[in-house]
Amino acid sequence: MSNKIIIVSNRLPISVKKNNGKFKYERTVGGLASGLDSVQKLHKSTWVGWPGTYSYKEDKGEQKKIKSQLKSKFNYHPVFQSQIDVEKYYHGYSNSTLWPLFHYFTQNTVYDRGFWRTYKKVNKLFFDEVIRIYETGDTIWIHDYHLMMLPQMLREKLPKATIGFFLHIPFPSYEIFRLLPQREEILRGLLGADVVGFQTYEYTRHFLTSIYRLLGHDHHLGQIYLGDRVIKADAFPIGIDFDKFNKVHDNARVQKETAKLKKKIGDYKVILSIDRLDYTKGIARRLEAFNEFLERYPKYKEKVILILVVVPSRTKINEYLMMKKQIDELIGNINGKYGDLDWTPVWYLYKGLDFPELVALYRVADVCLVTPLRDGMNLIAKEYIASKTQGRGVLILSEMVGAAEELNEALIINPNNRSEIIEAIKEALTMPKYEQQKRIHAIQRELSHFNEKLWSKNFMVRLAETKKLQKDLQVKVVGPSITKEIKDSYQKSKKRLLLLDYDGTLTPFVGSPEEAKPDEDLINLLKKLESDPKNKVVIISGRDRDTLDKWFGDLDIGLVAEHGVWIRENGNKWVMPEELSSDWKREIRPILDRYVERTPGSFVEEKAFSLVWHYRKVDPALGPVRKRELISVLDDVTNNFNLRILDGNKVIEIKSASVNKGRVVSHWLAKGKWDFIIALGDDTTDEDTFSVLPEKAFSIKVGLGQSQAHFNLRSIKEVRPLLRELK
Repeated sequence: MSNKIIIVSNRLPISVKKNNGKFKYERTVGGLASGLDSVQKLHKSTWVGWPGTYSYKEDKGEQKKIKSQLKSKFNYHPVFQSQIDVEKYYHGYSNSTLWPLFHYFTQNTVYDRGFWRTYKKVNKLFFDEVIRIYETGDTIWIHDYHLMMLPQMLREKLPKATIGFFLHIPFPSYEIFRLLPQREEILRGLLGADVVGFQTYEYTRHFLTSIYRLLGHDHHLGQIYLGDRVIKADAFPIGIDFDKFNKVHDNARVQKETAKLKKKIGDYKVILSIDRLDYTKGIARRLEAFNEFLERYPKYKEKVILILVVVPSRTKINEYLMMKKQIDELIGNINGKYGDLDWTPVWYLYKGLDFPELVALYRVADVCLVTPLRDGMNLIAKEYIASKTQGRGVLILSEMVGAAEELNEALIINPNNRSEIIEAIKEALTMPKYEQQKRIHAIQRELSHFNEKLWSKNFMVRLAETKKLQKDLQVKVVGPSITKEIKDSYQKSKKRLLLLDYDGTLTPFVGSPEEAKPDEDLINLLKKLESDPKNKVVIISGRDRDTLDKWFGDLDIGLVAEHGVWIRENGNKWVMPEELSSDWKREIRPILDRYVERTPGSFVEEKAFSLVWHYRKVDPALGPVRKRELISVLDDVTNNFNLRILDGNKVIEIKSASVNKGRVVSHWLAKGKWDFIIALGDDTTDEDTFSVLPEKAFSIKVGLGQSQAHFNLRSIKEVRPLLRELK
């Protein structure tokens, strides 16, 4: 059994170039390649990705040679693509559809069915290569928005494989994501993974909201139960190699570049801006803010310079060419308006930088201006702080980037608010040295701990935990062998107790009595079960007694109403196991009524000795928020009344603390020496039932989730077939 990690990304961490008939392999720079260095060093791994060369029919020999060299030199596996595929998959769907939409630039988003077809086609090319090298026991770690269909493709072929996915860019809010024509397909693609990782908890929340509202999959603490699998969505903020940037005092080239820069800069204060050419980075707005800064605070003329580094990117896309032109014009206007022979306000570099040049710029910069309009994480901000070994420098950071959640000691600004940027520049330039040191050292402590090694380690740990949870659930899932065990025990027994929850177990929970009433198939099934003199069937429901009478009054079965307030045995009258008071309703009902007014679609159901706030028809984004608020308010009030708050299936029920399903089940358990007991339920109220059952009982939770029950059924669809098997 193999145990290697297969890293899958759009690009390999090296690019292939042909020079004088020979192939040259160059290391690519970027957060992904750096972030995964530790994975490659600490684990047996291989990498699947595009090598940067196009494939043509006549190039089969060259492809074979590249493939052989990449495998032997680096243990990499190339996925070759034609030029038209790269245009439609990479420049098209990935960067003209997904990239702008996920960064909230809906006006730049292109919806093209041809792009989508090619996106699926290229994902299939990656699938073919992964399948070719996969061995049982391998872990597959897929990266970023280019390959969001790949997890599900692999899951269908490798149902037991360990698959992780990490999105390096933002995941947008539901209101933005829903604009995507292929939204459901993309979500299903991601749900093929065991763990879906994001840069921040905000992006994770957006994803969970989208799968609920578009696919109907609920979640609990980031766990999504899908069929016979549990999937975990979580945040894993990517870190940097802190020591690489912080411990550069021995790097001769860095020292040389730093000295050369300081000589050029002289006494000027330096504001540094480094970004890849992209409309999400807000470069033009940054220049406009700097222009207005010089207007508003003329005393900084000839005292400060902005070093603007723009790394070329996606130069074949028209929006990027237009943006480059706009940036050039803005720089020309600023330098023409304010500059003279001795002072150029904006120093402009349109190129990539090697490591010594980059770190030298970090070290000399008094201020680093990082103001993207939207960004997944932004490692420039982290690298700048890590490089400040003398504790001098100020980071101005957009609140729209993932790093803002971690780097709280930076000057956090709204990148759309020009005045905020201007005032932040002024504050940064005048900040006392001790304040700069305090902020930098606080951030450095965080960055040194939450580095790139911890990022990959945390992801892999969560992946292992999720696979273990899946295995634990599989052991508990009622399959053929457990069904046979239940059936054999049933047939050998002489006195049987069948405890059945109603809503969500025997029938879907739909709310109103009219919608939820039992169908003919269920009535016939219950009649067959009750006709056996060895059986005692008990339905335990949250419904009121009048409704249960109407539905089951003609059957010779036990009934429990309102989760245990009322009991009816053998067709006799309803009785209360203990006397209850409803005086507390006068205090609680007004609170629930206020939440009905504040929450469209909710309503209050009043039972004899309980109150129920229903929010099944409330907007899915609002319902859980109001639920948490209401529980918090009720927690403070109900303590005085000995009441219990039940957080059920889209309902909050308030009743006496002495009333629960466990107590009423104990009532039936005491009525005889049962040699067969089975109990089925689907929500938190049924945990009280499971908790009081003897060890020999067959307790079964409907749905995959944590439970005190011994077993799980995957869904409500399996309940009736299981009960029929008993006969």
